[in-house]
Amino acid sequence: MSDRYCVFGHPIGHSKSPQIHAAFAEQTGETLSYQAIEAPIDGFADAWREFAAAAGRGANVTVPFKAAAWRLAETLSARARRAGAVNTLLLDDAGKLHGDTTDGVGLVSDLAAHAAPLKGARILVLGAGGAVRGVLEPLLETGPARLVIANRTAGKARKLAADFADLGETAGGGFDEIAGPFDLVINGTSASLAGDLPPLPDALFADGGLAYDMMYGAAPTVFLRWAAERGARTVDGLGMLIEQAAESFYLWRGVRPDTAAVRERLRRSL
Repeated sequence: MSDRYCVFGHPIGHSKSPQIHAAFAEQTGETLSYQAIEAPIDGFADAWREFAAAAGRGANVTVPFKAAAWRLAETLSARARRAGAVNTLLLDDAGKLHGDTTDGVGLVSDLAAHAAPLKGARILVLGAGGAVRGVLEPLLETGPARLVIANRTAGKARKLAADFADLGETAGGGFDEIAGPFDLVINGTSASLAGDLPPLPDALFADGGLAYDMMYGAAPTVFLRWAAERGARTVDGLGMLIEQAAESFYLWRGVRPDTAAVRERLRRSL
């Protein structure tokens, strides 16, 4: 029997993860199966235990279960401990459940692939939820000059900035406090899912600035369309999805897949 992996979410029917990991397995010659499992909102732990009892070796975890996975894991990587969330579960050889987060690695890898300004850059991150918290440590490790977090609830952004201030110069506040220009603006809010745009000033981007939306789709998000109209380069989050999956695959199998071909294949399928 091949090793079994899955992604848990609710809902999960839209997930591209089975396609991505099937492509990784084909490319690397690894023998495994990967499926999407919709766990009950209040039944994630039981769903994992049932999967593990049926020879499950590991799992990706998406909304709304990342915090529950963090609590369930018996050991945590340093980056998962700080993020307060887990998107990758792995049973080790002793049968102990290890939790990690690959979202931040995925984001930084995708930004690097697009020659995004990082070291010495002025970075603005929109949103202060779990998606943003999970990527702040890897972003700050790239050495930006300053990282600003803006959120509708200003106090939440200020607290999040303070939580990571030991890693670099950070600041937080409300959308009405944003003062550009920025070399890189990352949309980590869920506004794109609803076709909405956070209230942003027109003078947001420096010359050559990049707009990055963690969301993706067949067409550019409203945030990316808005940014393009103001002269920014634009990138959506499809590459982040693929890069974080590649990091999970590496944790499970010890083999790092080539993401470029998978990125092209998945883009064509949208």
